[in-house]
Amino acid sequence: MPKLSIKLEELDQNHPIEQEEYKRILKDYQLRLLERQLALKNTKRSVIVIFEGPDAAGKGGAIKRIVERLDPRYTRVYSIVKPTPEEYQHHYLWRFWTKLPAYGTMAIFDRSWYGRVLVERVEGFATEREWKRAYREINEFERWLTDDGAGIVKIYLHITKDEQLVRFRAREADPYKHWKITDEDWRNRKKWDEHVKAAEEMFERTHTDYAPWLVIPANYKWYARIESVKAVYECINRLLEEEDID
Repeated sequence: MPKLSIKLEELDQNHPIEQEEYKRILKDYQLRLLERQLALKNTKRSVIVIFEGPDAAGKGGAIKRIVERLDPRYTRVYSIVKPTPEEYQHHYLWRFWTKLPAYGTMAIFDRSWYGRVLVERVEGFATEREWKRAYREINEFERWLTDDGAGIVKIYLHITKDEQLVRFRAREADPYKHWKITDEDWRNRKKWDEHVKAAEEMFERTHTDYAPWLVIPANYKWYARIESVKAVYECINRLLEEEDID
């Protein structure tokens, strides 16, 4: 598979969808996904879903729509934050090993090991030598997982800088969502161009035939949610077809 060269700021963000159509399509894919999940549990396959993207891109909302109709016994969601003091004393991939899904189950990561080549690169938490070698380490890591039967769905939700500002201000004004906005979000926004550059290089260096990236324009939340659920469904369906399970 060729490298994925993409300019995030040139993405077509014009994907409006009517509410009734959104509800109908979403429900259809959620029920399909549930059926495939229940078939997956009897195999030695697993599914790893990774969400990356700018702050306020809608990762949490997309994850909610993926899991809300699934059997929770076979699904785990992990919100990845900065490493603990113990985790700092190990290789950065160490803390993810115990979160990998067992056979027949699925794990969803709200941010992931790609933090090494994204925020850790931009903020200087990793040295240049560390984040540059991480491309190879991550590709090898994902190859190990897929060789063992895992399916990996890597989703990058992208919004424009203007749309992010609208969402930030909406969060500040909503007492039920105020907790979602922090000083760190505003600091990250000041380095928007650096984060975009890091993401675009990440696509080029870690888009593989066994673990490709799916970049979804996310200015329209409903569109992004449907595309995310659809991507997970298609991954599980492919795994089951390889197992010859109807």
